[in-house]
Amino acid sequence: MISRLSGIILEKDAASILIDVRGVGYEVHVSLNSLFDAPSVGDPVTLHTHFLVREDAQQLFGFTKLQERNLFRLLIKINGVGPKMAIAVLSGVSYNEFVRCVNQGDVAGLVKLPGVGKKIAERLVMEMRDKIGSIASSNEFAPSALESTISEISREAESALVALGYKPQQATKMINRVSEGERDNVEMLIKAALRNTVS
Repeated sequence: MISRLSGIILEKDAASILIDVRGVGYEVHVSLNSLFDAPSVGDPVTLHTHFLVREDAQQLFGFTKLQERNLFRLLIKINGVGPKMAIAVLSGVSYNEFVRCVNQGDVAGLVKLPGVGKKIAERLVMEMRDKIGSIASSNEFAPSALESTISEISREAESALVALGYKPQQATKMINRVSEGERDNVEMLIKAALRNTVS
């Protein structure tokens, strides 16, 4: 199993990073959180990875933080949660917020995530509560850690738009056009900004 990659970033888009490892290019699927944490194109990077092999595909998922990979592995063990949904969950919520939702039984908070319906949210709360201790022991998951604020979400969304090729000033204007009701998480904000640009 490929559990870690170190190389130079060749390309970045909203869903993946292409890494050159000694002349071999690896396409790594990442969450928005890992995309924001990763260095710029041309810089060295190390990602913790999970290699998934199926009959019809081989996919490599990468994470800048080991805790995020651990959470991903727990999520895909939940019935009804595949890799695509797990990445969507990790893109739409911070580690701290996910742990808070599970510990407090906040189903409504999880339902806001892309692709997560009420039944899946209830299953996540029920099945993850006992498992969350294995990833919540580090300071990153401490209850005292600050949750993402609207301003932090905006900054992360702007960084993602810049990574997609927009100029910083243009990205700021795109974010400012989005209404407050579409700023619950980074992915929602990015989609709204892109949608407004197209329209």
